[in-house]
Amino acid sequence: MSLYLKIRGLVQLVTKRLAQIGMFVVMPMMFLTFADVTGRALWDRPVSGSLELSSYMLAVFVLLGVAYTHQVRGHVRVEMLLQLLPKRMQAFLDVVTTALSMFIIAILAIEGFKAGISETAVSDMLRVPQWPFKSLVAVAGLMLFLELLFDFFENVARLVRRW
Repeated sequence: MSLYLKIRGLVQLVTKRLAQIGMFVVMPMMFLTFADVTGRALWDRPVSGSLELSSYMLAVFVLLGVAYTHQVRGHVRVEMLLQLLPKRMQAFLDVVTTALSMFIIAILAIEGFKAGISETAVSDMLRVPQWPFKSLVAVAGLMLFLELLFDFFENVARLVRRW
């Protein structure tokens, strides 16, 4: 097995595990929301800080699932016009769009890292530090960048094979 495949397998495994951690957060978020709505409706006593906690849990769920969604091709992709183009042009456009995506995600990851290490604020009600959640932007960006990098290599190989 080549080094490329080993590295790719490791990145895919880490991406999957991060997504599983994100999915684990959905159930407590659901129960917290249920308790908050029920407490508000029946006893006029909502759960204190539930909005803050739900927001943080949602951030964890979304950010840790972004790279996995790309890995399993779960994102929206419009191919109506692409299918009309020649295969070589499709491969070229895939290389260009993947490179542009990598550029944008790299900026996002770098800025997420900067925001995470410089963040000192805490939430208003529960005083939860915000730096771990801002740092997740960097983690999510890095994992998505790596997934895109593997796609980029495949797209370039597909384009070169066509020549």
